[in-house]
Amino acid sequence: MTTRSYTRRDFLTAIGLGAAALAVPNCAGFPRTRAGSHSQPNIIFIMADDLGYGDLTCLNKDSKIPTPRMDRLAAEGIHFTDAHTPSAVCTPTRYGVLTGRYCWRSHLTRGVLGGYSEPLIEKDRLTVASFLKQRGYTTGCVGKWHLGLGWVLKDPNNKPGAENIDYPKPTTHNPNTLGFDYSYIIPASLDMAPYCWLENGRVVESPTGHTPGSKRRWSQGGGFWRAGPIAPSFDFEQVLPTIAEKSVEFVARQTAQTPFFLYVPFNAPHTPWMPTKEFQGRTKVSWYGDFVTQVDWAVGQIVDAVSRAGLEDNTLIIVTSDNGSHWPVEQIEEFNHRANYHFRGQKADIHDGGHRVPFICRWPGKIRPGTKSSQTMCLTDLLATCAGVFGEQLPDNAGQDSYDILPAMLNPGLAKPIREATVHHSSAGMFSVRQGPWKLVLGRGSGGFTQPRRIKPEPGEPKGQLYNLDEDISEKNNLWARYPQIVARLTALLERYKRQGHSRALQ
Repeated sequence: MTTRSYTRRDFLTAIGLGAAALAVPNCAGFPRTRAGSHSQPNIIFIMADDLGYGDLTCLNKDSKIPTPRMDRLAAEGIHFTDAHTPSAVCTPTRYGVLTGRYCWRSHLTRGVLGGYSEPLIEKDRLTVASFLKQRGYTTGCVGKWHLGLGWVLKDPNNKPGAENIDYPKPTTHNPNTLGFDYSYIIPASLDMAPYCWLENGRVVESPTGHTPGSKRRWSQGGGFWRAGPIAPSFDFEQVLPTIAEKSVEFVARQTAQTPFFLYVPFNAPHTPWMPTKEFQGRTKVSWYGDFVTQVDWAVGQIVDAVSRAGLEDNTLIIVTSDNGSHWPVEQIEEFNHRANYHFRGQKADIHDGGHRVPFICRWPGKIRPGTKSSQTMCLTDLLATCAGVFGEQLPDNAGQDSYDILPAMLNPGLAKPIREATVHHSSAGMFSVRQGPWKLVLGRGSGGFTQPRRIKPEPGEPKGQLYNLDEDISEKNNLWARYPQIVARLTALLERYKRQGHSRALQ
């Protein structure tokens, strides 16, 4: 298929403006969308938890897991083949998605938060939700939060913990204090206490019970969850269906007169793998495969709700994942399924298996169906892309690592790189920087869950890793010693990004 270049007229038409007189041009060549105008798209951002690039049959023809609803979205829109999360684990990725800023710039420089952790996102920081709310959007968050909550403590002199939380009192820092009009969330991952729901910052049912945790084997359904407080009616298997249900209800409440933004961070297919009975046995990839199929179903529920509401033509739907799949080599061999495609490593790792993820966008009449883009992009780009819809640039104190990828959505053949470079970060805090085909890793090993996590180089051995991904997608051939000038250039670039506090160009 021949790809043509889009003209300025194409861009004006693509974002639904009827006349150029309604727009104020900016340096990016996009028109400014008027606040309150019908041309503002509804935006739904669905982020699965630990879903791998190779799980989707539209991205991996050898996948053993049927994903018809996500496949259909890809056929009706665009998918990015080089999309990355800002971190190879969940909490820092969530921070990056909502703030447009790499999480390693915050106080969380490795690992993830727990269910009782204090809030990570600063109260005065611009988020995707607060940006869109300022422009007339109704904003909602349904799903796994995992960014810390302002729990009210029984004893303020002691740290937050299971015995020191005054659950009936509303949290002081939550999605609603960060720009969301409505929220229905679980505090953290489904293997972390407390096990309860919060609606608009208040616990729906206090976790007055206690679960001893699960020690089930993977073959018996998804591994384990930690012991801790649990609400009497909390049902692990019903978390994903509830997220889908509450998301559908949110969409049903919306009208064509007011645009909305819905952020849906799924709990699945993160462990514990607990598909409901109707999905058990759907695949030959154990409970994990069945759970991925249920994730696909949940995506379909939300997409169908948009259609029923008559909002399909003016809704941008994005489906992605917070990091790579937790699918180690032994499971690849057992089930002959490459959840992370041909990429090296898995969740938590610095290699691409840890952070290269599906990224599918559908916007009828604006994004051309059945297209793909090879642009390197990062989930931190959501904030700047939302600003791009309005023809705006972000202020210098917001979205420091966010780039507007709207041009690539609307023009799949766009050749000029949107990002100067992209920084990757592992669970253990290992850094990598990617520019063009070159990927530099500052250290040896994976920096994550797989062994060895870190390797101390012997005298004369390379201190880090350098790969040409155009020639070596699986990161097998370390070129560190062969191209010292590239090592020096990328090292200096990463150090500049760290030192100056931003990676995008400021105004």
